[in-house]
Amino acid sequence: MEWINYHHLLYFWVVAREGGLLAAGKVLRLSHPTLSAQIHQLEDRLGEKLFSKVGRKLELTETGRVVFRYADEIFKLGSELLDAVKGQATGRPLRLAVGVVDVLPKLVVRRILHPALGLPEKVHLVCYEDSYDKLLSDLALHALDIVIADAPVPPGSSVRAFSHLLGESSVSFFGTKELAKKYKRGFPNSLQGAPMLLPLETTTLRRALNQWLDRHGIKPSVVAEFEDSALLKVFGADGEGIFAGSTVVEREVMSQYGVELIGRVAEVRERFYAISVERRLKHPAVVAVSDSARQNVFARMPPAHRT
Repeated sequence: MEWINYHHLLYFWVVAREGGLLAAGKVLRLSHPTLSAQIHQLEDRLGEKLFSKVGRKLELTETGRVVFRYADEIFKLGSELLDAVKGQATGRPLRLAVGVVDVLPKLVVRRILHPALGLPEKVHLVCYEDSYDKLLSDLALHALDIVIADAPVPPGSSVRAFSHLLGESSVSFFGTKELAKKYKRGFPNSLQGAPMLLPLETTTLRRALNQWLDRHGIKPSVVAEFEDSALLKVFGADGEGIFAGSTVVEREVMSQYGVELIGRVAEVRERFYAISVERRLKHPAVVAVSDSARQNVFARMPPAHRT
């Protein structure tokens, strides 16, 4: 069995936590050269660089971020071990590390994950946001318990993971009061030439919207395109254009952004998946999220317009 030097891991963890060698040296009462040498030995052992130098600062590499997450858990457990031996209650909550694909609508993600915080057992939820590929890599390294995505695991992926469909939603179109008054009548044909805010071409939702618009010969006037769905909605709230969002969070969108419903489209579907390394979900919080999504979140939606 291979082992690492936990003293070296501790020094790395403190340097990453304190933000540099000098600050960490004061905490550990060790010199700058000593700390640097210990971290280099850990890097040699792992075969990967943990820090990169940016100007005068040290920044964690991608591998460094993964190692830091594990080290953080290891030393928290060590502290709780001492408490337990001393007869003190640890009060340790169940940890749920979730990766969220960066293009997903945040209101839907909140609705999906919220049941995890309602379990009788206290849950410590940790969310990371990144690209699908990066999150799959972290999942393979067991740095994440689950990934919430808008598509199943891509065919031919090097990561062995399983896709669990949580549910799907039709799409609603929203706009300010002025835009809704102008474009609601005659929907969806009224969208011809209408100012529109769209997600980037690389997103699943954009591809579905493009196909639907092309199929019905509708050509809106694209004002702007966004990677971040929350930023898109902020521009929509400012009246810059009409935008699409998940019908399942229709009320939240209208309440939070002060917009009105223009129309719903059943043909455009957004699907949401839980990606795990397990064929059968076992983590109690993940099971709660999955069950609630299927039975509550996506179970009932208002009727959508069909064309």
